[in-house]
Amino acid sequence: LFRSSGKKADGASHRYIKDLKSRLNQFAASFEGRTVAEITTTDIDQWLRGLTNLNGKTVAPTTRNNFRRILNVAFNFARDRGYCVNNPVTKSAKAKVIESAAGILTVEELSRLLENASEKLIPAIAIGAFAGLRRAELERLDWKEIDLQSRLIEVTACKAKSARRRFIKIKPNLLLWLRPYAKPNGPVAPSNFRKLLERAQKAAGIDDWPNNAFRHSFASYYLAHFKRAGAAELALELGHTNSNLVFQHYRQLVRPKEAKRYWSLAPNDTGRKLVGFPRAA
Repeated sequence: LFRSSGKKADGASHRYIKDLKSRLNQFAASFEGRTVAEITTTDIDQWLRGLTNLNGKTVAPTTRNNFRRILNVAFNFARDRGYCVNNPVTKSAKAKVIESAAGILTVEELSRLLENASEKLIPAIAIGAFAGLRRAELERLDWKEIDLQSRLIEVTACKAKSARRRFIKIKPNLLLWLRPYAKPNGPVAPSNFRKLLERAQKAAGIDDWPNNAFRHSFASYYLAHFKRAGAAELALELGHTNSNLVFQHYRQLVRPKEAKRYWSLAPNDTGRKLVGFPRAA
């Protein structure tokens, strides 16, 4: 039904190809023995509506729509190569997604996280929270792409989800977090980044970890602090092309007073993990 080698030749990322394989293998297992041309829109709808997670519960609407998106790619591939006449996915039903506010960390939660994180984890946490990099981008970031003198972080095209190069300004408090740990080169995040982060979350008493917590927190506190004038710059730093979309998703999530505290989070004079709001402000 689908050959990842074609996507590799087209320059698709390893993560995207892995996602394609995982979802399509699940679909193929359910329709084993049937040809592509035999599968109907009704079959697609029934399969999508019957998707469940590991706990046996119906998957979230966003997850269902992600499966539908991948199936659409696969059936377009099949149609273009004459394996079927039409793409049955195009007429299948999309799940209704009720938009909810992006989950973010409170100032106190981020403070506790920094206080309880191991030292080799601090630069990655600080960059995630105060520069808004995605987790995958954090894990690929190298110190040679961080210019403390120019106060810029470069996310190269090959490491960005959008495959577009972008620069992010290093804010004053982030500069203070990075200086004690800066190196000429080498990975910013430790190899066991995710395990160390989970350990720090537990030590900080953060039981409910929001999806894309660092990135959403960065955007929400940024917009609350720098107001509409900062929306265009925020969109560029996030790697988006539409500042209106950014403003729509992140406005009014936090109060300006809390945003001021967020951008005042900084280490003490020794460069250690202790956080002091008054001194930073």
